[in-house]
Amino acid sequence: MTGWGRYKGYNMNAFRKDLISGTIVGVIAIPLGMAFAIASGVKPEYGIYTTIVAGICISLFGGSKFQIGGPTGAFIPILFAIAMEYGYENLLIAGMMAGVILVLMGLLKLGVLIKFIPRPVTIGFTAGIAVIIFTGQIANFLGLRNIERHESFVNNMKEIGLHISTMNGYSILTAVICLAVVILAIRFAPKVPGSLVGLLCATVIAALFFSGKVTTIGSAYGEIPNTLPSFRFPDITWERITLLIRPAFIIAMLGAIESLLSAVVADGMTGSRHNSNRELIGQGIANIAAPLFGGIPATGAIARTATNIKSGAVSPISGIVHGVVVFLILLLLAPYASSIPLAAMAPILMVVAWNMSERKEFLHLLKIKTGDSLVLFITFLLTIFADLTLAVEVGLILAVILFVKRMGEVHLVAKVLPDPKSVKVEAHMVTESHDCPQIGIYTVEGPLFFGAAYRFDDTMPSYGSDQPRIILMRMGKVPFMDTTGESNLAELVRHLQAVGGKLMISGIQPQPLELLKRTGLYSTIGEAQFYPHTGEAINDALNSIDYNKCIGCSHAAFRECTAFSCLEEAGSVRGLKGRKKPVIAPELNSGL
Repeated sequence: MTGWGRYKGYNMNAFRKDLISGTIVGVIAIPLGMAFAIASGVKPEYGIYTTIVAGICISLFGGSKFQIGGPTGAFIPILFAIAMEYGYENLLIAGMMAGVILVLMGLLKLGVLIKFIPRPVTIGFTAGIAVIIFTGQIANFLGLRNIERHESFVNNMKEIGLHISTMNGYSILTAVICLAVVILAIRFAPKVPGSLVGLLCATVIAALFFSGKVTTIGSAYGEIPNTLPSFRFPDITWERITLLIRPAFIIAMLGAIESLLSAVVADGMTGSRHNSNRELIGQGIANIAAPLFGGIPATGAIARTATNIKSGAVSPISGIVHGVVVFLILLLLAPYASSIPLAAMAPILMVVAWNMSERKEFLHLLKIKTGDSLVLFITFLLTIFADLTLAVEVGLILAVILFVKRMGEVHLVAKVLPDPKSVKVEAHMVTESHDCPQIGIYTVEGPLFFGAAYRFDDTMPSYGSDQPRIILMRMGKVPFMDTTGESNLAELVRHLQAVGGKLMISGIQPQPLELLKRTGLYSTIGEAQFYPHTGEAINDALNSIDYNKCIGCSHAAFRECTAFSCLEEAGSVRGLKGRKKPVIAPELNSGL
């Protein structure tokens, strides 16, 4: 459902439900927004700005009734890498460019294409991101000092090892308190926002007993302002656009995947259906608008969307309320947020990483030990040890190669050897022991495309003087043919015609037939050589036999070849031509 139709029948009761669910999600979104911003290498308030601006825009313009948008964990590695390499200003520009790409994708109706990204690729990079997020919070959990953050996972682990002696017991205790409260809330009070309660408990305890002994948001990043920043358009130049096109494209692709996955989850929970193209447009508008107020890239948040639905949301109004609630809390309580210990933020992100890791499906795919397991594992490792961009690119290439290999294995070209017991004719042209050297019948099954070309070439007869001059191909089980398959067929036709032979085709399906007509190969073969049923083609093939070649035939089954009167005492071509040709039994004409 799109447009104003999403609000059909809306009333005060529905608004009350949206108000409650939006408030709950807004409260949950505040610590997450700050935590995601810090982990992405920017100030915590930028996460709050993103939650407000992008969250409202996604609900207003998106294609899902229940989607909650904002900064997410999936973006952390790539945003941190962009912030480190290009700086905060260029991160804003990359986010705006990603927004434009998303809008164009929606307008071009490319939303459905995102669904074709293989599951092992998405699970692989999601699990890799989860590892990066989790390990990235070890330093804050332990209260390590003088830590320098790097883009490289290995360098970050080395940095932790080098500074492990600077552990702060008060920070560890603060983190453990927050983690314990979050876990207990999840287990015994799932409706309570565990992350917020844990953050409040840890902050209060740290303020009362560990004041000045743990690093806080205020001491690390300065005071959080209690207003939105003023509207400011980034300084966009052509040089910056060319510099940032690749990271912008990755932000757009990841944002599209995450938002549509979240919308699909919402559909499954509510029985509704989202509009994928409208959702991409909404995500694009949000990512264009957020940087104008200092916000970082945003997308649909699966956990917050699920919470929104469980809290009773009815329409996109709940998402708008969620943004307004975050704005009001920013106005009223921003000074207090500066007292939050970084050690209390770490367990929240660790729990987010654990929940997003897809660990059960990850282990399941690894255990089955197929090509998908390889795609999953390589994507996972590259996400951690290289970067997300390379991981997705390599994962997709491997998945395509695997798909082509599988489709090639499905393809079958086999010589037909009918059982004479099931074919009621006196003369069998082709059986295990009777194989007429002038006619070859082949069954082709599966798509005839570039991935199956080698199997086609290996199975079809070579073009020697002793090979059949009439080839009958049964193509009733070929659903698809590409230009490579057509080229293989054209090569066979050329060789047959060069030796005075011909190709006959039976049962061809619409798509391959249309391709042959477009390329002109249909005319080259000849309209008369296409048959709806195999039996009709065989009868015409028998009428095309060169009987002169039957005299002196050296074939092993010559003495039993009653179809052409190749009797031992036959001594003239005229005797052969005078024999009545065999008629193929009706069984061969049904369904072939």
